[in-house]
Amino acid sequence: MKDRFWIALLVCIDLLTASSAWGIFFFLRQVQIEAKPFHADANFWKGLLLLPLFWLLFYILQGTYHEIRRLFRLKVLNLSLAATFFGTLVLFFTLLLDDQVRSYQNYYQLTIWLFIIHLSLTSFGRVVFATILINYIKAAGHGFKTLIVGGNEKAIEIYQELLAAPNMINHFVGFIQVNGRDNLLSAHLTHLGKVPNLESVLVTHQVEEVIIAIESSDHDRLQSIISRIDNGKIRIRILPDMYSILAGSVDMTNIYGALLIEINPDVMPYWQRSVKRLMDFLFSIIALLCLVPFFIFSAIAVKFSSPGPIFFLQDRVGRGGKPFKIIKFRTMYLDAEKAGPQLSTEGDPRITPIGRFMRKTRLDEFPQFINVVMGQMSLVGPRPERQFYIDQITAIEPQYMHLTRVRPGITSWGQVKFGYAENVEQMLQRMKFDLIYMKNRSLALDLKIMFYTVIIVFKAQGK
Repeated sequence: MKDRFWIALLVCIDLLTASSAWGIFFFLRQVQIEAKPFHADANFWKGLLLLPLFWLLFYILQGTYHEIRRLFRLKVLNLSLAATFFGTLVLFFTLLLDDQVRSYQNYYQLTIWLFIIHLSLTSFGRVVFATILINYIKAAGHGFKTLIVGGNEKAIEIYQELLAAPNMINHFVGFIQVNGRDNLLSAHLTHLGKVPNLESVLVTHQVEEVIIAIESSDHDRLQSIISRIDNGKIRIRILPDMYSILAGSVDMTNIYGALLIEINPDVMPYWQRSVKRLMDFLFSIIALLCLVPFFIFSAIAVKFSSPGPIFFLQDRVGRGGKPFKIIKFRTMYLDAEKAGPQLSTEGDPRITPIGRFMRKTRLDEFPQFINVVMGQMSLVGPRPERQFYIDQITAIEPQYMHLTRVRPGITSWGQVKFGYAENVEQMLQRMKFDLIYMKNRSLALDLKIMFYTVIIVFKAQGK
């Protein structure tokens, strides 16, 4: 079944349990606290219709419906506990605190009742849902489409351990051979080719999980393979070594009998990603409205600085490798790249006088608020590059492709440190800071980068 079916089913369950929880809570409040017969007044019906929508919004921001097929029982209980705790606090201060009660202790009693009732009904409904979902996934052919990279003795051991696990949720599509000697797994799984065929195999078989069965001490080969797989959607698991365990760079998970470690696809919690996108949209709308006089002035300045259009549109590579048109104020003379793609340098004669000022203050980047509103970019994220330079960078450092897992940004840590890169070497230097950002990204770090970007704008310290 499609994910949309499971999402719709869980949404219906959550709306029903939230509505039932409010009905039971309202009944107990009137009978036990107010000591009067139950009466379904206007507040009862409003709560019955509107409060489930409040809870639904809370769950969406929390990421409950994200990767719905991985919503197993323990995760369901954790999500329900966290959402009910914070949601109950919000309802206490917005609704319950205005109630007329005989004693302040009744406030605590009401809050505890709401918490217990809502948590019990929500958890029960979700556990039933998760149980049905797990049984469906365990059925033949419905598990997560899994590819094994490597065909040695260790790969056979992992395959057999997973296959024998009572809660096996993997559907193995085959394996990829790493070298000429690791073809032993062909007796158990379909041989789908070698490492050079990796990308096409992932697409053809719609792979959801990859198990890399080579020693994690083989860092160069492991890094190369992971860089080719890691698109932010595929789960990657590798064999553990003591260094990776002690370094804490990955989360240890016991995957149904086989000891593997899962590479954390995104350190930013889903709720922060939701808030980040909401902040991007709202801030960009406000910026576009407030900066209208600046845009008019800048447009006039660019138009009179040299012949040519006001805006400069260029193909860049965005999230997931998808191209988009980045929007900037034109800072160079017309046909500045008639000889082919070129990076700007200090004192570049192709840059107009007004363009030089705009680059120092980063004002040429402001039209990219439009890209943010359109969902192509974020306020903070790795700077998007052209495919021409990405090909050169990845030939030297394949890890660059990690940066395309998220929306590119108007500003980034690398941009704050280096500004405009003048050559591929500087791009690689800037990339290191953006990779560190990817491994540590959070709303707090985004705000810090935005703060330093504002300082650069006002001090005109940009490169």
